[in-house]
Formats: sequence, C-alpha cells, structure tokens
Amino acid sequence: MRSERYLLHYTYKDYETWQGDWELIDGVPVALAPPKYLHQAVLLNLALLLKNSLKGCSGCVVVLALDYIVSHSTVLRPDVSVICDEVEDYIRKAPLLVAEVVSESTVERDEGIKKEIYEREGVEFYMLVYPELKIAKLYRNTERGYIKVKDAGAEELEVKLSRNCSVKLDFSKVWI
Repeated sequence: MRSERYLLHYTYKDYETWQGDWELIDGVPVALAPPKYLHQAVLLNLALLLKNSLKGCSGCVVVLALDYIVSHSTVLRPDVSVICDEVEDYIRKAPLLVAEVVSESTVERDEGIKKEIYEREGVEFYMLVYPELKIAKLYRNTERGYIKVKDAGAEELEVKLSRNCSVKLDFSKVWI
C-alpha cells in the first residue's frame, strides 16, 4: 500500500503558508539546504559583478533568491536572476539569465530538473557555478534546447543578453 505522502500534490497556495526555505517542483515540496559560507561568498561576488556590469542596461536588474512562480504547482528560487522587465514581489516571467551555485546537496537538481524547467520556460541563459571546482558553465537556450556556450574558470566572459545589453564577468573575481 502506498503512503499518503506520495498522493499529496501541493500548490502555490500551500507553498505561501510554509515556514522556512522551500521550492515546489511539480507539486512536491523540496527543502532548501541552509547556505554555507563558500556558496554565499561566491553568490555575492557573482551578483555584484552582474550588477556592476548591468549599469549600461536600462531596465535590467539582478535579484537574489527571489521566488520564480512557474505554475500553480512549481515555484523555484534561483540563486541569481537577471530580469529585464518590471520587478514585482515574485518572478512571474522567465528571467533572461539564471545562475545556480551548485553544491553537493543540489547538484542533481540544478543539473537536471531545474535545468529542464528553465529551458522549457524560456530562460535564455543558464549558468551553473561550481565554487569548489572554480568553474562556471554557461548555457544558451536555442531551438534545440540548452547548448553549452563556455566553461569559465578564471577568465573573462562576455554575455550578450539582448540587442542593447551585454555583461562582462571576470571569473577571477568570483572565486574565493
């Protein structure tokens, strides 16, 4: 006999009432691990580089850990998002760029299901950042899905986000 736990399907309405840090993926709650120093330090460095590089991009902003409501049963919390649209309390349209700082406890979810969701929803650029390896993998969404643009270690990477906006990221300044 199956446990009732597997029969439950949660929605955004349920999610809104939960205490703590969660994501909701296809109706299944996923607890977020408490952040660790290396994760937070790399996240801060990356966000600051993005923010400083976006100064010439009118209407684009960097947000940290802001809920992305994908559907009534899927809510993700990207580590960093670049939004070139009006900012609300939540992300409701696909961000232009999403970066996830990958840890041992999130590697399968970040490289698998979240990547698939971001791809399906039309997130133009997806970046997986590996602090321990000091490497970032950048993907671009195409008609065939995500294709890898580059693995960046300590070099500078320029990303053309739109016709009028590009960011330059010096990854030697991301790692600690």
